[in-house]
Amino acid sequence: MRYLALLLACMPLAAQRQVTHEQRPGLALSSGKVELVVLKQGGAFVEFTLSDDPKRINPMWDPIRMAREKGAQQRFGASAGHFVCVDGFGPISPEEQKAGYQSHGEANKLPWDTVQSTGMLLTQAVNLPIVHERYERTVRMAAGEQVVQVSAAIRSQLAFDRPMLWAEHGTIGAPFLKLGRTVVDQSTKQCQTKPFSGPSRGNRTFPNAKNFIWPELPLDGTNLNLRVAPEQHGTMNHIGCLFDPDRATAFVTALNLDENLLIGYLMPRQDYPWIQHWMNYPENGTYSWGIEFGMQPYDMTKRDLYAMTPLFGADTFRWLPANSQVLTTYLMFLTRVPAGFQKVDDVRLEGGQLVIEDKKNGKRVALKSTYGLEH
Repeated sequence: MRYLALLLACMPLAAQRQVTHEQRPGLALSSGKVELVVLKQGGAFVEFTLSDDPKRINPMWDPIRMAREKGAQQRFGASAGHFVCVDGFGPISPEEQKAGYQSHGEANKLPWDTVQSTGMLLTQAVNLPIVHERYERTVRMAAGEQVVQVSAAIRSQLAFDRPMLWAEHGTIGAPFLKLGRTVVDQSTKQCQTKPFSGPSRGNRTFPNAKNFIWPELPLDGTNLNLRVAPEQHGTMNHIGCLFDPDRATAFVTALNLDENLLIGYLMPRQDYPWIQHWMNYPENGTYSWGIEFGMQPYDMTKRDLYAMTPLFGADTFRWLPANSQVLTTYLMFLTRVPAGFQKVDDVRLEGGQLVIEDKKNGKRVALKSTYGLEH
C-alpha cells in the first residue's frame, strides 16, 4: 500500500475543475501539458492553451473579449471558439424560421448534460427537440500529452432517412490570428469560392463560385496565396474545399509564425470530407478565421446544399438513417514548433505518435498520442 501511494504521488495529476469564461460556466480539462476549457452551455471549446506558456496564448476565437478590447459591438451572440453546428450549418429556410429553428442548429445554443466527468475524460450530451436528435460527445486526454481525442455521435429519433448537416466550427482569432503572420495549411486540392446570390457583395472580394486549386486563387491577374492571413484588413470571404480523396485522413492547421505556436486537427476523411474557410477581417481588428470541417462545403440551407450535389464528384451533405446514429472522431492538438518551421505538409499518426512535418525546411514535430481515430 505504501508503494502504491508513493507511485500515485509521483504520477501527473489528472485535473478537471469548474471555471468561467466571459462569465459563462465551463469545465477545464488538463493533461499537464495542455488545458482545454469546455462550456456547459453549447459545449464550445473556448480556450486551448499550453500549460507551460507564460503568455497563455489562446488561439481560439473570443469575440466577447475582442469586442470589449476594441470598444466594438459584439455581433456573434454566444458563438465562440470551436463550437458544433448540428443539425444545421448556416442560414435557414423561411419555413424553418417559422418553426423556431435557428442558424447553425440547436446544439450550440442549449445547455448540455454531463454524462461522465472523471479526470481527463468528459462526456456531454444534449437532446435536440426540433430535429428530434440526440448529440453526445466525449473528450479524452492522456497525462503529459498535447493531443486531444474528440468522439461524437448523432442519433436520429425519427423513423425515416433524411439529409443532415454537421460542421465542427473551429475558429481562430486575434491576437493569435495576425495579419500576414498566421498561416493555415490543409490536405486539400480542389476548392471553390462560395456562391452568393443577389447584388450585394459587402466586404467580399473573391469572385463568385470560382473553382481553383488550394492555395492559389487567381484574382485580378495574379495568384492570391490563401494560406497566409491577408496583409490588409477590411475583407470577408468564404471558400469551400474538398479534403484530398486520395488520403484516408485529413488535416488542417494554423501556425503563428511569430510565436511558433501551432494548433491543428486530424480526422478520418470519411467522417469530415469538407472544410469551409470563413476569412473575416473587419477594420476594427476583431479578426476571425473559421476552419470549419464537416459534412458539407458551405454554411447553407439543406435545400441549397442538396442542389449542389455533386461538387468535385462528391456529395455535399450526409444522410442520417432512420432510428440510427452517425459516429465521428477527430484529434485536436497544440504545440510549439522549432524556429524556421514555415509550412505544414503532412500530419499523420505513426507508431503511437502524431507527426507534423515541414518537408521543405526539414522540420518535424512528433507528439505522443495515446488515443487514435477509432470511433
